[in-house]
Amino acid sequence: MTVAILALQGAFLEHGQMLDRLGADHFEIRQKKDLEQEFDALILPGGESTVMRKLLKELDLYDTIKKKIEDGMPVFGTCAGLILLAEEVEDGSSCLGTMDIKAKRNAYGRQLGSFHTEQEMKGLGTIPMTFIRAPYIAEVGEKAEVLAEVDGRIVAARQGNQLATAFHPELDNDVSVHRYFLNMI
Repeated sequence: MTVAILALQGAFLEHGQMLDRLGADHFEIRQKKDLEQEFDALILPGGESTVMRKLLKELDLYDTIKKKIEDGMPVFGTCAGLILLAEEVEDGSSCLGTMDIKAKRNAYGRQLGSFHTEQEMKGLGTIPMTFIRAPYIAEVGEKAEVLAEVDGRIVAARQGNQLATAFHPELDNDVSVHRYFLNMI
């Protein structure tokens, strides 16, 4: 199995390091020709969702990636990746819109609002969660399932082959969220 990691901007290197620890093959998508490689799943990392949305379109990656997700390819979006997947975004426009969730951008404020906690995630038990200028999921539609909450706010959800977290599991030592994603493939 091979996982592609969108590497336009953001925390893509750390996702690769987690996949290395789990023995999963991976490569980075930086330009359209990278989409010609065979891959079984995709990670959309944290970073700046507005910049990523712009680059997805400018580099002609948007349509192919959206179609692969709509056709059932497993995808894991963290932080900005969650925003890219969201069907609706408060205070912004949606991008791929493949997941039946409504995201609230920068919900925890500026960089100073970043924090770390340990909370339950369905199927995984208590795990570390690092939030950096993070969104949260304001609403989950009928197609999606809540996997974790922090202080009454939804921070992880799944819809079929789509997984989204408001936190950055790639920035902690715990590989359980990435293992969970690999098991989805």
